[in-house]
Amino acid sequence: MDVTISACCTTWGWVSIAASSEGLLGITLPAISREKALAPLLHRWPAAQQGTSPGLIALHKKLCRYFMGEKVDFRDQALDLHETTDFQVRVLNVVRSIPRGQVRSYSWVAGQAGSPRAARAVGRVMATNPFPIVVPCHRIVGQDGQLVGFAAGLDMKRRLLELETLRTAA
Repeated sequence: MDVTISACCTTWGWVSIAASSEGLLGITLPAISREKALAPLLHRWPAAQQGTSPGLIALHKKLCRYFMGEKVDFRDQALDLHETTDFQVRVLNVVRSIPRGQVRSYSWVAGQAGSPRAARAVGRVMATNPFPIVVPCHRIVGQDGQLVGFAAGLDMKRRLLELETLRTAA
């Protein structure tokens, strides 16, 4: 599989993207340098080529607009899901449908994905979500509405929700 990796600088920092001919393979949350943004994706795909394509450039522009606070719809972004299970695909699709500025619980996502008792499994899918922002895992909260479970830390989760104009409890 041919993988292309690129990075773009947003107002929040450097974000890197990995894509195949099928679609997006991975994306990083903002990092302080281009190298730190690229490192996790280069580790995952060491044979990847660094470069751009019209699709990556379009996604770069959307990410820059998103981090400036603009409403950006990522639902049209093709995802390369060849390494995901059917359950993971269902969860990712449900999470993609959550509107900007709204949150849902892990149990709600589980129910919508057809597995109402699988809230913990939803948490595992979200913990390894390779598409943050595009699949907005930061919009998933605990049953009581509390911010829980975000790989980049709850401060980042809070900041992303605030960017989307949703105020959260401290």
